[in-house]
Amino acid sequence: MLLSGNSVLELITVLFIFIFVLAVTYYSTKWIAGYQKGQMINKNIEGLEAFRLSNNKYIQIIRIGDKYLAIAVCKDTVTVITELSKEQLHFFEENTTGSGQSFKELLQKAKDLRPKK
Repeated sequence: MLLSGNSVLELITVLFIFIFVLAVTYYSTKWIAGYQKGQMINKNIEGLEAFRLSNNKYIQIIRIGDKYLAIAVCKDTVTVITELSKEQLHFFEENTTGSGQSFKELLQKAKDLRPKK
């Protein structure tokens, strides 16, 4: 089956539109993430950790100024459980996954597990 010149032109046009939409989506998402990150810098309130108890119930550790608080967050309420000292908390590096390994280490391990040709 041969394609006519008009069909090829339509295919190329649709391909360029698709690539353009992907590029716009990528850069707008990157810009919005940078904007939101800029809004969060140098703030006095920071959410450090959250643990989900059920669908709408969480225990969170937050920092407000120099104080650390454990709070219970429910559907309609927020309750302070206790104030924590900095010594009671364990801080981890930001650039690690939940396993304590950096993404680069995990990627290298995945590459090593891949069968050789």
